[in-house]
Amino acid sequence: MAKHSKSIPQRGQRVADQIQRDLSEIIAYELKDPRVGMITITEVQVTPDYAHAKIFFTMLKDSKEQVKNTVDGLSAAAGYMRGQLGKRLHIHTLPALHFVHDTSTARGMELSLLIDQANASRSLDDDQAAVDGPAAEAAADEKKDVEE
Repeated sequence: MAKHSKSIPQRGQRVADQIQRDLSEIIAYELKDPRVGMITITEVQVTPDYAHAKIFFTMLKDSKEQVKNTVDGLSAAAGYMRGQLGKRLHIHTLPALHFVHDTSTARGMELSLLIDQANASRSLDDDQAAVDGPAAEAAADEKKDVEE
């Protein structure tokens, strides 16, 4: 019994991966809704009882209106996609599909930009310190001590 319970999370991950692959094909080749453009499914999370699947997706255009239209289109076609999944997957419980826009890539790009800006300003500070020399650093340190 213990061996079976340890293998359940791994099975859930395999089911989620298969759902991701199949949904990508269904959306790309079979879904005709004009509200759903080119999307990328980034992750699928399945509940342990396989009753629900949360599908995370990204788009090239991340405007709020475009995202809302795409979520509406995907939600409207969820029943059709679930039926198509049922033909491809042979599991006892087919999960209900819930679509969520994935903002992690946009957030990662924002953080990367902030890091690049911080590194650029730091290198400018280092370059300025090298030009001014050690005497300027000592004067700056003395000024800090006086202010405190």
